[in-house]
Amino acid sequence: MSYPRIGSLKSVNDFRDTLRAVGSSLPVDDRSLTAAEGSPLAAPLTCGRLSIGNRWCIHPMEGWDGTPGGMPTEHTIRRWRNFGLSGAKLLWGGEAFAVRPEGRANPNQLCYRPENEKGAAQLLETARAAHAEAFGPAACDDLVVGLQLTHSGRFCKPVAKDRFVPRIAYRHPVLDRRVGLGPDDNAAVLTDGEIRSIIDDYVTAARIAQRLGFQFVDLKACHGYLGHEFLSAHTRPGPYGGDFEGRTRYLREIVGAVRSECPDLEIGIRLSLFDAPPFRPDPARSQGGKLGPGIPDLAPDSPRPFGASADDPLRIDLAEPIELLRRLRDEHGVRLLNLSCGSPYYNPHIQRPAFYPPSDGYQPPEDPLLGCVRQIEAVRDVKRALPDLVLVGTAYTYFQEYLPHVAQAVLREGWVDSIGIGRLVLSDWQLPAKVLAGQDYVADKKICRTFSDCTTAPRNGIISGCYPLDDYYKRRTEAAELKDQKDNLRKRLLAAGSGDGK
Repeated sequence: MSYPRIGSLKSVNDFRDTLRAVGSSLPVDDRSLTAAEGSPLAAPLTCGRLSIGNRWCIHPMEGWDGTPGGMPTEHTIRRWRNFGLSGAKLLWGGEAFAVRPEGRANPNQLCYRPENEKGAAQLLETARAAHAEAFGPAACDDLVVGLQLTHSGRFCKPVAKDRFVPRIAYRHPVLDRRVGLGPDDNAAVLTDGEIRSIIDDYVTAARIAQRLGFQFVDLKACHGYLGHEFLSAHTRPGPYGGDFEGRTRYLREIVGAVRSECPDLEIGIRLSLFDAPPFRPDPARSQGGKLGPGIPDLAPDSPRPFGASADDPLRIDLAEPIELLRRLRDEHGVRLLNLSCGSPYYNPHIQRPAFYPPSDGYQPPEDPLLGCVRQIEAVRDVKRALPDLVLVGTAYTYFQEYLPHVAQAVLREGWVDSIGIGRLVLSDWQLPAKVLAGQDYVADKKICRTFSDCTTAPRNGIISGCYPLDDYYKRRTEAAELKDQKDNLRKRLLAAGSGDGK
C-alpha cells in the first residue's frame, strides 16, 4: 500500500489534511517561530539540579564505529562534535555505553574498561568545546550532557557483527529463534547472581561518569535490551520475574544502587513506554525485490509485551508503565524520562516510523504517521497522569519540514517537556540552531527523509551514518559497500520471488 510522502506536501495545511486523513488531531502550528519570537522550543527547562537551556534534546545514537576495545574513533568523535554544534541543550547520553564488554550490541560499541575512561572524557570534552565554539563560552552553562549506560541482553554481539551471543531474562518462543537460541539453550538465561553482578557494573560505570563530569546517566530500559526485557519477564521464576514487583526489580535495584553510590549524579531513564509483539514480513506479499508488509509474529505461549493489554498484545495499556514511573519517582526521585517504545530488532515500524524501511526490513504495515502519533499521544497521557515528571518525547523526525510546527504546538499544549531527535541529527545536526535563529532549514536539503541507510548499514556490519545526505559518509568506501549489500539483497529477494531459489 502507498502512503503520502511528507516531502511531497506543499504546505502546512496539506500536512494537517494528511494527519486528518489518518484520524489524528495532533496540534500543528502555522509557522516555525524563532527564539526572539518566543518559540516554546527556546524556553529553558529545570529538572532537579539540571538547568537546561532549551527544549531540544539529542537522542543517544550508537554508530558501530568504536574500536574493538570499546574506545571512540574519529567517526564517534565527529558525531559528538556535531551534537555540540546542534544548538540542543540536552544531550541524552550521546552514545550507548555498555557497562561490560560482553554486554555490547556489536563488537565496536563503546564499553566500560578501566583504560577506556579517557575515551568517554574525550567525547564529553568534544561536545562541550563544539558548543562553546558555536554559541560562546557561556553557552555551556545551561548545556546538560549525560551518558547512556546499557547491557544489550538478548541482542549482545560482542565478538562478531554477524553473531549473537545472547544473555536473556527469560525464554521467548519467537525472539529466541531470531537470535539463534535453540530450545535447550537454557545457559543463556541469566542467573540471579549474574544479574546482581551486572547491577554492580552499572554502579561502576556511573561512578566514572560522575567523576568525568557528566551531569546524569541514562539507565537504559528500552528497545528490547536487557533493562527493557525484564519488564516483560512474566515467565521468569524468582525475584526478577513474574509479577510487577519482580519484573521491575532489576531496573529499580540499578536506580537505587546508582542513587546511593553517586549522589551528585542525576538519573534519567530512556524507557520503551509500550511494546508490541515481534513483526515479520508477510511472505505472501513480498515482490519486486521488496519484503512484504509487516505482520505480527505470534506464538501461543508468547508473553505479554510491557505496556500492552492482557487481552490484545497490539493494544496499548499504560497502567504498568505509569505505575513504574510513579515508583521510580517516589522511591528514588527519578524525574527525567526519555520515552520511546518497541524495538528496532523486532517491531521497527512501532519504534522508528519510516517511509523507506531498512533494506532487510518489512514494508510499513500502516501509514508511518500513525506510529508517530501513537508515541506522542502516549507521552501526553503519561504527562497528564504524572505532571511533575520531565518528559522527553520521541518520533518527531518523520514530520520532516513540519517537525518544528508540531514540536512547538505539543510543547505549548503541555503534552511533553522536551523534543527528542535522533536520526535527523545524522543528516542535519544544526537544525535546532537554525530553527531557533529563524534560518531556512529546508533549503539546504539536509532534512532526514527516513531512507534508513543509517540502519541498513550497521545491519550489514558497516558503520552507521547518513550516506544519502552527509558528504562525510558519501565519500567513504563504506558507501560503495553499502550499495553493494543493498543490491545483493534485492537480487536475492527477486530470485526468491521468481522461485529461482539461488
